Amino acid sequence: MAFTDEEIAYLRSHPLGRLATLGAADQPDVVPVTVEFDGTFLWVGGGATVRGTRKFRNVASGHPKVALVVDDLVSVDPFIARGIRVYGHAEEPFDRVGMVGPGTYLRITPTVSWSWNLAGEPVGDAWYPSTKTVH
Repeated sequence: MAFTDEEIAYLRSHPLGRLATLGAADQPDVVPVTVEFDGTFLWVGGGATVRGTRKFRNVASGHPKVALVVDDLVSVDPFIARGIRVYGHAEEPFDRVGMVGPGTYLRITPTVSWSWNLAGEPVGDAWYPSTKTVH
């Protein structure tokens, strides 16, 4: 399965996310990243110094499993949150021209994703249900 049309539209209209990688001594590390979805892969990376960042070093050291969250808070009153969480495998490095220009990028192949409240409805008596997709 793949992302739904609604999930694709959300990913393409929200280019900021948080990427978690696994580093030395199995220590998780999470950082804000620019996210680009090309219809198949998610891409994060950019400028000339990105190869030296922890996210690239973690993937290069043999930890290709990553988690990525793209979300936003539509409103606080009423409370409206929505987003997509993706588990995947990262490959590095790829030189390409991406959203932030030419540079080096991690290519992430989604394996499982969850999305919630992409319609942007206020939270009710229970938290938003999520939709799980195996890619």
